[in-house]
Amino acid sequence: MLTRARLGAAAALLWLAPWAQAQPLWLDALGQPGPAAREAIGWLTQAERDGLQPHDYDAARWARSIDPGQRLAATEAGAWDAALTQTLTRYLHELRHGRVPAAALGARYDSVGQPAPDLAERLHDAVRNGRPAEALAAATPPWPQYPLLRTALAQYRALVDDPAWRTALPPLSGDRLRPGQRWPGLAALAARLHALGDLDAAPATEPDTFDPALQHAVKAFQERHGLSADGVLGKATLEALDVPPAARARQIALALERLRLTPLPAAERFVTVNVPEFMLYAWQRQDQAVHQAFAMRVIVGKAVGTRTPLFDEDMRRIEFNPYWNIPPSIARGETLPKLRANPGYLAAQGMEFVGPGGQTSSAVTAELLDAVQAGQWRLRQRPGRLNALGDIKFVLPNDQNIYLHHTPSVGLFQRARRDFSHGCIRIEQPVALAQWVLADDPDWSEARIRQTMGQPRTVSVALPTPVPVLIVYRTVSVRDGRVHFAPDLYRQDALLERALAQRPHPARSPGPVRGAS
Repeated sequence: MLTRARLGAAAALLWLAPWAQAQPLWLDALGQPGPAAREAIGWLTQAERDGLQPHDYDAARWARSIDPGQRLAATEAGAWDAALTQTLTRYLHELRHGRVPAAALGARYDSVGQPAPDLAERLHDAVRNGRPAEALAAATPPWPQYPLLRTALAQYRALVDDPAWRTALPPLSGDRLRPGQRWPGLAALAARLHALGDLDAAPATEPDTFDPALQHAVKAFQERHGLSADGVLGKATLEALDVPPAARARQIALALERLRLTPLPAAERFVTVNVPEFMLYAWQRQDQAVHQAFAMRVIVGKAVGTRTPLFDEDMRRIEFNPYWNIPPSIARGETLPKLRANPGYLAAQGMEFVGPGGQTSSAVTAELLDAVQAGQWRLRQRPGRLNALGDIKFVLPNDQNIYLHHTPSVGLFQRARRDFSHGCIRIEQPVALAQWVLADDPDWSEARIRQTMGQPRTVSVALPTPVPVLIVYRTVSVRDGRVHFAPDLYRQDALLERALAQRPHPARSPGPVRGAS
């Protein structure tokens, strides 16, 4: 069985399969390119629709090779046909699986995914049956967001030459533009917000002041760009408005590439956490399709120092009223200094020392502090209202000790930017998630979940069916028909752009391609 890492190399050789050499795939009875060839070469010339690059597939050369004014010589036919098959096989593989390995971007996705079709075989069968579009459909990534982002890409590319960006927005006279104030950039602001769809109707006359209609439009724009949605035009909002459509289109293209690099789980239920968006999504299969069940806000690892890693793992159990076993790095870097300065901090935070044999102590002594520093003892926080994990923890065993949990600091979910954790993921609606992952167990009603969360002791419940959790990274998403942009929190977009620019490009397709210059 081919691994994802070996699939690319294998796909590039599949054009040499016996059925590919037995008879031409793309030529008609006269030995000339047929309708299927013209349709498939059209995929290459329009590869930008999916955020791919036509020149990566020699699209212009292939388009010239089927110019009606030229004819393919009999001596060229076999090589031309085989070369087109090879090029299209590579195109379909990169459309489905991406152009760089996810591991090269620091992401590790190795759980069981939905089986991918044999694209070379699909291409051959689809063309032989006169339905080449079926091969293209099989190569399209199956994520529900994919067609939405593809549409968004076309929308933002259409804005590249929009006159709303011909006039630069002037600087603000103060730190922000408040309701009712005048500003020389109001007309340009209205034009830009209207072009982006945040202002429903363009003003009949140039606005004199920052009126309620413009404030509402600015608020809508802020909501779509991960900003505090206060309807006030400040520095951060002005900077986001100044980002040209071409840059946004590149951002969308990177989001499409991320979807290609992320395998869709085979499970009936699964969860994704999109780090820069600070959102969790629950997904469920229904009628052979994947649908969103619900979404909620999350808090992720700090951009500086404690980033949340990108990986996938199965959620296997829930711990109600968990202990928080303080990681050694946090204990040494944060907790021990506080205890040395104030020994009463241990009792105030409901903490205790735990020895190698499981013995506990609540006495703050120099010996115990040194033992924690040396890794001989550890610190943990008992269940209760102060517990950093809140009253519920969703366990997905992994070697990075990352899990999902509630938090007593619920006010942080109202912030626009939510990277406050040490790497784990704090969730806004733990009861909803617990109900959903325990849906196969009728004994766990909402009432029982809430009652169990309020007990003073830890209760561990194994899930009837493990639920895959994918920690992903996309700075663009489509929600309720609106395109939302997030900041490149961990500089992962920049990393992906560099990886795409530095990847080795394949040699030009073998064999003569007519029209080459």
